[in-house]
Amino acid sequence: MALLQCSFVSETLEIAASMNVIIPQGEKRRPLKTLYLLHGLSDDHTIWCRRTSIERYADAYGIAVVMPAVNRSFYADMEHGAKYWTFVSEELPRLARSFFPLSNRREDNFAAGLSMGGYGALKLGLSHPDRFAAVASLSGAVDVNRLVAEGFAGDIKNIVGDTNSVVGTSIDLFALAERVADQSGSPMLYQCCGTEDFLYEDNIRFRDHCRKLGLPLTYEEEPGDHEWGYWDLKIQKVLSWLPL
Repeated sequence: MALLQCSFVSETLEIAASMNVIIPQGEKRRPLKTLYLLHGLSDDHTIWCRRTSIERYADAYGIAVVMPAVNRSFYADMEHGAKYWTFVSEELPRLARSFFPLSNRREDNFAAGLSMGGYGALKLGLSHPDRFAAVASLSGAVDVNRLVAEGFAGDIKNIVGDTNSVVGTSIDLFALAERVADQSGSPMLYQCCGTEDFLYEDNIRFRDHCRKLGLPLTYEEEPGDHEWGYWDLKIQKVLSWLPL
């Protein structure tokens, strides 16, 4: 495997941007199946390589892993900030495929993430079911409606402005799940959360919502908190679950 630290100019963000990319070596594996692996609120594009053995895990599957930096954006086109949703959903895949031999086929593209990144991964899959075969959320911040209502950490106002509700909007995972359920071709969904995690109740609500809608959801829970020991174990499970 090759680990590349990539700096480039983002026209969407209008700044220099960064991503770490893991690429299998050897011509026989190209074009490559790709996992977009997203970080949490307090992290950056380096965190998955620093806190887990993702490079070693990905090597067993011959999959490329793209890990972008999106700051504290919640993978949104921010009301007071940059257009990180446009960046991660449109510009990033286009640029990554221009730099590296990555497949553009739906069946070869996946997304996963932890906490804020779990929300981002589900948002990618539910917003663009035609582009992703499977998406996974680890301890995801899945109920953005609650975060908006509670003014989460001050960051949420930068994202949504002065509104007190985002119910039914394009950043509401519950609404996105309903829209996908009304169509055909939902991506496979994986969701896990530790029972001691502060986001556990949010995850239960989203799990029950998806089950009611009949979406193809695999849900797992076990004792665990919002920490890297849990995520290091679960990203291994995600890789084994992906339809590779």
